[in-house]
Amino acid sequence: MAKNIKCVVVGDGRFDNYSTTVWVNQIPVQLGLWDTAGQEDYDRLRPLSYPLTDVFVLCYSVDNKASFQNIKSKWYPEVSHHCPDVPIVLVATKTDLRKKFIKSKNKSKEISETVSIEKGQALANEIKAVKYLECSARTMHGVKAVFDEVIKVVIVSPKRKYSRERRCKVL
Repeated sequence: MAKNIKCVVVGDGRFDNYSTTVWVNQIPVQLGLWDTAGQEDYDRLRPLSYPLTDVFVLCYSVDNKASFQNIKSKWYPEVSHHCPDVPIVLVATKTDLRKKFIKSKNKSKEISETVSIEKGQALANEIKAVKYLECSARTMHGVKAVFDEVIKVVIVSPKRKYSRERRCKVL
């Protein structure tokens, strides 16, 4: 019998919901990625997708400091309020843009416009994320590692003190 993993992705961007079966130690794992609408119009509806979540992936774009700041001011408070016992993986996206800025003519100015690895790691520590990862959908660098880590967090992590049903609450 396949193990089901519900992974809810939150952040300022968006993507389509996705589901796939992967094999871990010869056991099928059904990984479901749930996109939550990041727009303010959906603030009241978004928490309805949180019950039974196994892991949250909080995403920000390295070229958008507002999306980085929203992790701390909006996304982390929201998911930790509704699901305090669900692990969080923090993911920096669009990391290929750092290299693009480094190669540009006015590199000192443009490099400062991206969020550094160090700032990302510091934020991960601050929000008690179980893992900090970086990826680029354009180059595919680090993308597989994000999914591998999400699965590992749920399957390999020590048992949490609450059952799956009790980890999230809808108020």
